[in-house]
Amino acid sequence: QLTPSSFLRIGQLSNVDLNEDIHELETELPRQHPNEIPHNEKLLSLKYESLDYDNSENQLFLEEERRINHAAFRTVEIKRWVICAMIGILTGLVACFIDIVVENLAGLKYRVVKGNIDKFTEKGGLSFSLLLWATLNASVVMVGSVIVAFIEPVAAGSGIPQIKCYLNGVKIPHVVRLKTLVIKVCGVILSVVGGLAVGKEGPMIHSGAVIAAGISQGRSTSLKRDFKIFEYFRRDTEKRDFVSAGAAAGVSAAFGAPVGGVLFSLEEGASFWNQFLTWRIFFASMISTFTLNSVLSVYHGNAWDLSSPGLINFGRFDTEKMGYTIQEIPIFIFMGVVGGILGALFNALNYWLTMFRIRYIHRPCLQVVEAMLVAAVTATVGFVMIYCSRDCQPIQGSTVAYPLQLFCADGEYNSMATAFFNTPEKSVVNLFHDPPGSYNPMTLGMFTLMYFFLACWTYGLTVSAGVFIPSLLIGAAWGRLFGISLSYLTKGSIWADPGKYALMGAAAQLGGIVRMTLSLTVIMMEATGNVTYGFPIMLVLMTAKIVGDYFVEGLYDMHIQLQSVPFLHWEAPVTSHSLTAREVMSTPVTCLRRIERVGTVVDILSDTSSNHNGFPVVESNPGTTQVAGLRGLILRSQLIVLLKHKVFVERANLSLVQRRLKLKDFRDAYPRFPPIQSIHVSQDERECMIDLSEFMNPSPYTVPQEASLPRVFKLFRALGLRHLVVVDNRNEVVGMVTRKDLARYRLGKEGLEELSLAQT
Repeated sequence: QLTPSSFLRIGQLSNVDLNEDIHELETELPRQHPNEIPHNEKLLSLKYESLDYDNSENQLFLEEERRINHAAFRTVEIKRWVICAMIGILTGLVACFIDIVVENLAGLKYRVVKGNIDKFTEKGGLSFSLLLWATLNASVVMVGSVIVAFIEPVAAGSGIPQIKCYLNGVKIPHVVRLKTLVIKVCGVILSVVGGLAVGKEGPMIHSGAVIAAGISQGRSTSLKRDFKIFEYFRRDTEKRDFVSAGAAAGVSAAFGAPVGGVLFSLEEGASFWNQFLTWRIFFASMISTFTLNSVLSVYHGNAWDLSSPGLINFGRFDTEKMGYTIQEIPIFIFMGVVGGILGALFNALNYWLTMFRIRYIHRPCLQVVEAMLVAAVTATVGFVMIYCSRDCQPIQGSTVAYPLQLFCADGEYNSMATAFFNTPEKSVVNLFHDPPGSYNPMTLGMFTLMYFFLACWTYGLTVSAGVFIPSLLIGAAWGRLFGISLSYLTKGSIWADPGKYALMGAAAQLGGIVRMTLSLTVIMMEATGNVTYGFPIMLVLMTAKIVGDYFVEGLYDMHIQLQSVPFLHWEAPVTSHSLTAREVMSTPVTCLRRIERVGTVVDILSDTSSNHNGFPVVESNPGTTQVAGLRGLILRSQLIVLLKHKVFVERANLSLVQRRLKLKDFRDAYPRFPPIQSIHVSQDERECMIDLSEFMNPSPYTVPQEASLPRVFKLFRALGLRHLVVVDNRNEVVGMVTRKDLARYRLGKEGLEELSLAQT
């Protein structure tokens, strides 16, 4: 991690009195909108809650499960398949919608600007054209940025880091809401039409995840509609499995790569995996590609020809024309090294930029202004590059959508314009497939340089946009340049076809920025429709990842870390065997007795200094004062439902006679449990007792306090827990391990470092 000494060390308070200190410190900050928000990447934020992957096996749950017979389980299984099919269909339709709208709006914009440029080239005054282009871009991007900044800030960026966190078990607020989906789709259309250096592929993953989370719950909390279906799936465990299917369907709609989608979900996303899940996710991905394919082929007028499997189509690479020989392998590996270095540079620049943004550009209005500035600058850079370029190519036999003539002779077009004056997806395909000699090396070099900085500046703006396509475009440009210079050096040998090197460069650059290996190899293979390139693409991506990881981590991991999310990796830090559960756990723990006064429960829940979400339940021995043994664990959400339904007894010795709560009452309150402030408990009711025995989980996972950190970590991570109780040898509660306690330890440059916690 790059740690300049100038960081304001806000969080370096001791971990004991954190709650009180930081509360006083942080409550004043957000109110006045300070000019600078101190931010330090050595912090972990306490505002993120954890998702509970572990079912609470209380008496209600066990009774319901025992009532379900074999046939009912089969219907549940069928429902799962139905949901996966619906996820696939809807994700495909959303992708179609984005594609068709972008195509029409962008086409309209480019036709208007092209007409204007053609008119002014003859009679002078091209600055008007520049003004028109920049204004169009800035105004479209302004709308796209305003809806994101003011309505739903979670929709900014590509959404992949957020979905990664969600699947890891962190509850990012608003990440799978319907509102987020609407803003995401509109935002991505506007930012691509606004000519920013962005792609529409990344946000498809987020959109698929939102669709999945919505469908699987059988209701919409935003629209206040409950369809009374799929009620069995209203818990974190099930929802998370469907969200990973949605993310896979999003990838497969974006790239036409169903297998790549499944592998993406496996590699970047889901922390929990089984074989049934794989098969269902593959089903969802296939359906999504097929839906997109059939709708788009009807839209393009050839209903029976399924030729557009994804939003981006790299076109077919013919093996006869573009095979590779064994002596090219070292060249490909060298390209992987270059991609890794450039990717690391991209990430490092973006890191500093994001730090600057978090500190100074945190007001929505400033964010909108910055987005408009970037849009105008992008248009200006493109215009100046096209204007200064003297690289003319004959129009005959070329496939340019909007050929700009400018100062070229009649029947020729400006080849810099094919790169800048087009949506990024089309530019990538042009760089892959245009015949040798379509581009001047100078053109490609200048384009790579400018686009690299533009893309780096654009990622992290308050617009929803992906980084996949810009990285592919930068890589394709320098890869093609590399291929051209090779054929110069080897005096025009047959094997240096620039299109092949453009593909390898694109893979190297993307791998160097996002550091995905397995899924990216398969995605590239499926998108080009060519298996022969599998081996070189794999080599290039592995090299790019190894080289890039030497300098700085991947873009998504970096953004997760900058947002201070308590993200748990696969393994505990390597050198952490010296730590034990006693040193890691949080103390003191707020415990409840098995039969507790209602007033006590309300006070514990309303106490703002401790926002605990799990409370160990201990046996209450009236005569003795010592801490009693652990009996179970109850969650804040369960207690709130109990208080809301007023499940009280007058005195301790009476048995329960009123209506018994069903599991359905808990499911209906999920996922937005009411806050404790909204529940009114009268003075008389405070004196009643509440019996927790049938609602608590009687068999919570526990560890002895001598367990080593890697062991605790493995248990916590593999089972997807939210609370892990630490007990001593008399089975008395001594502490509690939650996600923050484990995510605090990280391997830094000097070995194991401990992050501090902050309420920001």
